[in-house]
Amino acid sequence: MATSGKTVRVATDVGGTFTDLVYFEVDTATGKQTIRTAKADTTPPNFEQGIINVLRKSDVKLEEVSFLAHGTTVVINALTERRGVRTGLITTEGFRDVLEIARANRPDFFNLKWVKPTPFVPRHLRREVRERVSFDGRERESLDLSGLPQILNDFRRAEVEAVAICLLHAYANPAHEQAVLAEVRRLWPEVSIVASHQITREWREYERTNTTVLSAYVQPNASRYLNRLEESLRANGYAAPLYVMQSNCGVDTVAHAREIPITMVESGPASGFWGAAELGRLIGEPNVLALDIGGTTAKCSLIENGQVTIKTDYWIERDRVSAGYPIMVPVVDLVEIGNGGGSIAWIDGFSKLHVGPQSAGALPGPAAYGQGGTHATTTDANLTLGRINKDYFCGGELVADMDAVNRALDPLAEKLNISREEIARGIIRIANDNMVNALKLVSLNRGRDPRDFTLVAFGGGGAMHAVALGQELGVKKVVIPRAASVFSAWGMTMSDLRRDLFVNRFFETTHEQTIAEAQSTLDELAEAAVAQFADEGVGRDRLTLAIHCKLRYQNQEHSVEVPLQPDERIATHWSAIAGRFHTIYERQYTYRLDAPLEIVGFHIVTTSEIGKLNLGEMPVTGTDVSEAVKGHRAVDYAMEGIHEATIYDNAKLEPGMSFNGPAIIEDAGTTIVVHPNNGVSVDRLGNIHITL
Repeated sequence: MATSGKTVRVATDVGGTFTDLVYFEVDTATGKQTIRTAKADTTPPNFEQGIINVLRKSDVKLEEVSFLAHGTTVVINALTERRGVRTGLITTEGFRDVLEIARANRPDFFNLKWVKPTPFVPRHLRREVRERVSFDGRERESLDLSGLPQILNDFRRAEVEAVAICLLHAYANPAHEQAVLAEVRRLWPEVSIVASHQITREWREYERTNTTVLSAYVQPNASRYLNRLEESLRANGYAAPLYVMQSNCGVDTVAHAREIPITMVESGPASGFWGAAELGRLIGEPNVLALDIGGTTAKCSLIENGQVTIKTDYWIERDRVSAGYPIMVPVVDLVEIGNGGGSIAWIDGFSKLHVGPQSAGALPGPAAYGQGGTHATTTDANLTLGRINKDYFCGGELVADMDAVNRALDPLAEKLNISREEIARGIIRIANDNMVNALKLVSLNRGRDPRDFTLVAFGGGGAMHAVALGQELGVKKVVIPRAASVFSAWGMTMSDLRRDLFVNRFFETTHEQTIAEAQSTLDELAEAAVAQFADEGVGRDRLTLAIHCKLRYQNQEHSVEVPLQPDERIATHWSAIAGRFHTIYERQYTYRLDAPLEIVGFHIVTTSEIGKLNLGEMPVTGTDVSEAVKGHRAVDYAMEGIHEATIYDNAKLEPGMSFNGPAIIEDAGTTIVVHPNNGVSVDRLGNIHITL
């Protein structure tokens, strides 16, 4: 139970290198806020131990905490590292090879030796049942379960631990799938099982099948992990509800997350981007380019008018040579690249320098960690150029092993016949170019001008590269949030309980009767979305619904989402809704058509506030900015040359303070690199604003 007189919210975020924590306490009588942050090493495979470690490190008394949210990379790591369980698939007769046929698109188009990604379920574990439902949900052939016992016996002999069920057109009518699910549970109650209708109600057979398979593949491990986490927290005194961050920028109950853990696939990045949207609201910047640079990857997303875009067109392991694997669950619209603080620099056979996607990870980590790392990384390059203080490495918790850094840079320098410093400059410039290209993918490539946006950069490495990236893109300004290194965890404390329902339903709009039918279907779906929360004690009065209509021009393949106003109904406001579709479509594709429209589905977002807290203003003592100066040192800015930079202690900066670059702002969790001629100011919340 939370202690009387104060409200305490805690969020933990398990990353590839560190486990982050944000502690947010508000005195209910005075309104005084206390915010603490901490980092501890991530502890694979027992990730819950890292969470307990960071809680103890920050002296959190769990019995006082009223809200705890948790984000994790466990699901995505289990997929990319192939650490799931042996999975069997049950599908409609004639469709066992959908998983292997996949899509015809080949990213490496001219490679005659290109091979499709290997399915997560081999063919001998993909089995069929006789049944058929049409695209509109009508039964064409009744379900025959007579062969199911033999299928399950074969699965037992093959040591299958999870079963995925995906029947043709179950998105339109899940009755047959529900019957198979019930029978498997009766015949084999011990096995982990998931059916497609529990995850997605959208068409596209390959994507839906693969999503179901991947969810089943990670479900036993994810369930065990969440059980261990909950048990550890309860044993240490936590009594309030436990929430898990989802990929849709909302939190959900741990019980629901256990059922469909695939919804956690990008929980860490989602919380950071939601935090960026909330921060934009607080500082009056609704249009944000959000950039999260961690130890392994850089992720970016575009936030327009304060809204984070959620899509179900998400793929893992997709790159220029691999088609990857689709996951049809609500995920924040993001671009992710293998460039972070631990990204390894290497030289190819043509003497060309590259950075990433390989990473030094948590162990051994960058060479500077002194844990046996032998490869030069982005972090090592930043140390070499004086951008990171070698005497205040990781907030002073580590002594930078500069001898190891030099040994890691020397082979690269010798191969290219240049100095260590030139190699380090090259690493920074290449890493920046990679990240600029990613930011262009979520802005310019989608019809948005970066000059209309503010770049909000966070994560351990975001502040070191943000200004260079912002200058290249021409953004309005750069904002580094207070506690930027643990910003994703902070985003969780600002999140609502949220579930997204994507449903395909086809309606032509040339007849008034059809539009009326569409409205009737939408009303039913909205009630079903509300009913999901009833069993968890969340009443209708505590819920907010946001509805999006998925529209396309007649006979097109893909659709565009059009948000409906709270008081709009399709049957009575169709003209206004259609007009917005034309505008959104033209902005995205540069043209519009004089053609009939089709409704192909709905996206319903159901949210409930669970007591999120807003940041309070930081106190102002009137201290002069000179009191925050730690000293001066030469810093190599890679593109602008070497400059004598003023070094500031971020902990001593107050709202209203301002100064100019070149400067370095040092924080325990990150380093903010301010380039020459940049202007810096501190806002009322303690965020750093950098004008370019």
